[in-house]
Parts: sequence; C-alpha cells; structure tokens
Amino acid sequence: MAFPREGYTMGDTAAARQECYAAWTEVAHAIIDFEPVTMVVDPSEMDRARRMLSADVELVEVPLDEFWMRDFGPTFVVDDDRPGVLGAVDWTFNGWGSPDWAEWTKSAEVVRAVAPLVDAEIVSSTLVNEGGGIHVDGEGTVLLTETVQLDPRRNPYADKLRVEAEMARTIGATHAIWLRRGLTRDYESLGTNGHVDIVATIPSPGRLLVHAQPDPAHPDHDVTREVRAALEATTDAAGRAWDVIDVPAPATLRDAHGFVDWSYVNHHVVNDGVIACGFGEDVADGRATELLSEAYPGRRVVTVDARPIFARGGGIHCITQQQPRLGTP
Repeated sequence: MAFPREGYTMGDTAAARQECYAAWTEVAHAIIDFEPVTMVVDPSEMDRARRMLSADVELVEVPLDEFWMRDFGPTFVVDDDRPGVLGAVDWTFNGWGSPDWAEWTKSAEVVRAVAPLVDAEIVSSTLVNEGGGIHVDGEGTVLLTETVQLDPRRNPYADKLRVEAEMARTIGATHAIWLRRGLTRDYESLGTNGHVDIVATIPSPGRLLVHAQPDPAHPDHDVTREVRAALEATTDAAGRAWDVIDVPAPATLRDAHGFVDWSYVNHHVVNDGVIACGFGEDVADGRATELLSEAYPGRRVVTVDARPIFARGGGIHCITQQQPRLGTP
C-alpha cells in the first residue's frame, strides 16, 4: 500500500484529509490480521504514518505524490519455468491519462524503488497501464477496457493487437476480453476512464463476479446490463463459458457530486480472507458479504467502510497490491 500525502486527491479541508488518512489506515489494519503489510510512505508523512499505523505494518520511505498503489505500483508475476523468481511489471504510469489535477511523476518511479526491496526482477513496459485496469484468472485470461488501454491520452498509437501482445509478454495473458466501457462516474473528475476493477473480476477460473445496478434511475443500469451481455458472449482462455454472478450495487444512487460508482466487485483478496467494501447499508453490505463468501470458500470476509475511498476516485482494490509468495498456489 501507499500512505496518503497532502494534495488535490485528499481534499482541501483538515477534516477531509483526516478522513483520507483514516480510511487507508483502516484498510491496512484489516489486512494485517491476515498477512504482512508494507506501506510506502512519502518522507513528508513518515511521522504521521508512525503515529497512525500499527507497529506491525512495515514502513518504507519513498517519494510519492499519488497513493493508489494498485495503479502505479508493481504488478507482480511469477514464471513456471523459473521457480523462485519474482517479477515486477513496471507499467508506464501517467496519472490516468495526465489530467490537469493529477500529480504522478514521483509515484511513476515507485516500482524501481520497491522491486529491489523484495528481490523482484523488473519487467519494463512502455504501455501506459494501471493495475486497476486489468483483471486476470492466472490461466491466460485478461479483462481489459477499450477506454483505458486504447485511451489516446495514455497510448495514442496503440491498437488491440499491440496491447494484447504486451499483455502476453509481461503477464503471460494470451486471451484478452475487451469491454467497451466502464461505469459512469469513472469518466468524471477523479475517474480512471473505465477501470475494470469496479466492473468485473475473476474469483476463480471460469467464474465472473459482475457489478449489477438494478435501479433504472441510475445510468449504470444500462451499462452493467451491456457488460454482462458482452461477457456472457465470451469464453475464458480454456474455452469455458463463464459462470456469471451478479453482485448488486448498494441502494444509494447519488452523493453530493452525482451518481455513485459504489461497487462490491472492488475488493481485495488476502490469505484466508477478503477485504470488502462497505457502504453503510446493512442489507446490501450483508448480501455482498454472502456472495463474496460463496465466491471465495474458506475465506473470512471483512468489510471496511469504503465511502471515503470512493469519494476520492477508487476503492479498496485500488489502494492495495498483492505480492505472491513464491512456491505456493
């Protein structure tokens, strides 16, 4: 993870900044009950990080501007032909298409600081991409979005074939499934222009969890129906038809800034557990817990209030990045 530092994303009041620090801290403390957590911290925030975070969280001082580790951090990979070797894909990061508000040049260098600390070989890529813009099944399938990898602000000269070739080279994904777009809010301020990790995920080979907005009053009602239909028309890398499971959105449709993109699909899987997004709705949060428990048998689902994270442009999956333990499934 990466600890927040002051800037546009946090908000412009002391209360907003404290809310941001607290949300990231709560996620870290939820994870530490299951597995080790390393927190990358900008030098300006080390004192605060020491005060707020458990002593069990390892702190690493590295210059930062943004703090969405999923997106600018390493995408870790392993190689069946080289057991014991950990790779760290270093995507080119330009702040989700270099919008005017984004500060990203320091965070774009984080992989080169982090990889040596975990003895990972860096796999460099000139493709502008973020970890939240892909989902994989570990067996060759990758989910992509046309408005992310083909975004002219990211990759003005890319086409699907070039992107797919780079996915095969870097993460070993040989079967790409392209979604036309992402959720509505994700195209507004602080959005990523269509990250897949709030739309659909693959909890196990052959199965999909898909965000569903059942209320016709929300524009994502039509979007999620389109996404589901598109996915149902595809197969995974092994040629299997998908078992598609709807994960209904919470009942809340709007916040102070417009239609929300609150999604339970944006969760983080840990050793023996799942860190799930909660939105202060007992019925919807409880239903999501049941669905995630069924999708990840044997794992304990822990819910953390993700509203402060979504208000800043993402969810729990977006602020975390898993590192595989070599030699284990």
